[in-house]
Amino acid sequence: MLAGLVLRDQGIVVEWVTFETPFFSSAKARKASQLTGIPLTVRSITPEYMEMLKNPASGYGKAMNPCMDCHALMFKLAGEIMKEKGFDFLFSGEVLGQRPMSQTRPSLRYVEKNSGFDGYILRPLSAKRLPETIPEKQGLVDRERLLNFAGRSRKPQMKLIKQFGIVDFPTPAGGCLLTDKGFSHRLKDLFDHQPSWSENELFLLKFGRHLRLKGDTKIIIGRTHDDNENILKYHDPETDTIIEVKEYPGPITLIPHGCSKEMLTLAASICTGYSKAPSDTPVEVSVEKPKKHETVTVLGIPPKDIQHFMV
Repeated sequence: MLAGLVLRDQGIVVEWVTFETPFFSSAKARKASQLTGIPLTVRSITPEYMEMLKNPASGYGKAMNPCMDCHALMFKLAGEIMKEKGFDFLFSGEVLGQRPMSQTRPSLRYVEKNSGFDGYILRPLSAKRLPETIPEKQGLVDRERLLNFAGRSRKPQMKLIKQFGIVDFPTPAGGCLLTDKGFSHRLKDLFDHQPSWSENELFLLKFGRHLRLKGDTKIIIGRTHDDNENILKYHDPETDTIIEVKEYPGPITLIPHGCSKEMLTLAASICTGYSKAPSDTPVEVSVEKPKKHETVTVLGIPPKDIQHFMV
């Protein structure tokens, strides 16, 4: 937001682009656009992002976050939009030294070189600490009116946002699920057991309990009402199986791509164990398969007995 306002304050016409995947959303960018009036383009980039994520050239951070290659990909895609729309250069709100992996001097340089737009990426908040860019050399931007922010502190940014009169703004914290170790563990499990994935399967990694019953069989069990709703929202009725205890309150359980009869019985028993059904009584469980519905009767398995399946 600040980078855009700094450039707009020079009389430069600016627009934003933000990218969406199942790992991060455009919510903060949309809010910033509403607050400032700066036009925003939102694009989903899941297919190309997944190609990069499977084997990022610079590796991962502490979890499955490929920050440097992620940024390079985004600048590459933004640069294509820049050329399509006839803009002169790219800019971002990055601050030198603010993030230990992706905003060091070598990292910023790596991103620029691998974006395909070397020399055309301006970082207005730290410009005076970085080499002069092509748009600055061409006189499109007044370098003297750019800034020299650096380091982890947000105090200079907070002071500047007040100068611009913005009182309602998105928090500066990150929102990428790939930095979360638990989520990354689930994603790695998916990578290890499937050669390909739908976008909805990636969204499902955010919801419920995930249990790997066998190499090719995973189940997802809702923890809350919202989990149950999202499991139903993102499941594929053409391939997946849905399990639900009939006469007692309990979770929705999803088996992506279905499973064998043996695994179905186990999944139904685990689902029952998380329900309000009595532990020592056979219970009927509804099984919704693609183009087929059936009922199975099982005894519930207590959650404490299936912890070894947890992903």
